[in-house]
Amino acid sequence: MLTKRIIPCLDIKMGKVVKGINFVNLKEVGDPVEIAEYYNKEGADEIVFLDITATSDGRDTMIDVVRKTAEKVFIPLTVGGGIRNIDDFKKILRAGADKISVNSAAIRNPNLIYDAADKFGSQCVVLAIDANKNEDSESWNVYINGGRIDTGLDAVEWAKKAKSLGAGEILLTSMDADGSKQGYDIDLTNAISNEVKIPVIASGGCGSLKDCYDVFKYSGADAALAASLFHYGELSIKQVKEYLKDRDIGVRL
Repeated sequence: MLTKRIIPCLDIKMGKVVKGINFVNLKEVGDPVEIAEYYNKEGADEIVFLDITATSDGRDTMIDVVRKTAEKVFIPLTVGGGIRNIDDFKKILRAGADKISVNSAAIRNPNLIYDAADKFGSQCVVLAIDANKNEDSESWNVYINGGRIDTGLDAVEWAKKAKSLGAGEILLTSMDADGSKQGYDIDLTNAISNEVKIPVIASGGCGSLKDCYDVFKYSGADAALAASLFHYGELSIKQVKEYLKDRDIGVRL
């Protein structure tokens, strides 16, 4: 049985880790390199590093921060934000990232997924989907630019297309649940994971140990991502993993 992964997320704005609610009201948390190093020692399975304003600001991901982070952590590091082309993939992978997360650029040019998977391998290509529930409550649209722009794309259909183009993993964030601490969006996670048959990282809404259990028990998520719970010391990665293990969810201790 494949073990489930617990992944802390570092949202970066102007060189600092920040956290907000529903993608707004961002508060500064600390230095990304120090925080990543701490999570590495804590037993995180991977770290996701997202430069959340690089795309909307029209600038590159901060390569120096990626490089410094990669020197300190010895678990897989996924980096996203401001990725526009194959050269960006190459630069960030050379800086020490193991995977690249793309969102806006892949929507504007879906062939970027194919080209990146062809050049670097599907395992390096993570499609980030920021999804918001529509008024019919039965479907979700994809948003870009840090949740600012509704693309009109159906999240499930976009995930299926990305998988067919070579994406190796989906980083799925529920905008409705983000920062709410009311639990992961199980319906959204299942809607995607049931269709794509590639690993899905559930993101948005984790507020308790039970939420971590529920997303693995009741959805097809392969990994659970959280930010504020870990950043503010409300839960430790060790606590989460021991809780899951005691309830027969396979994790790496």
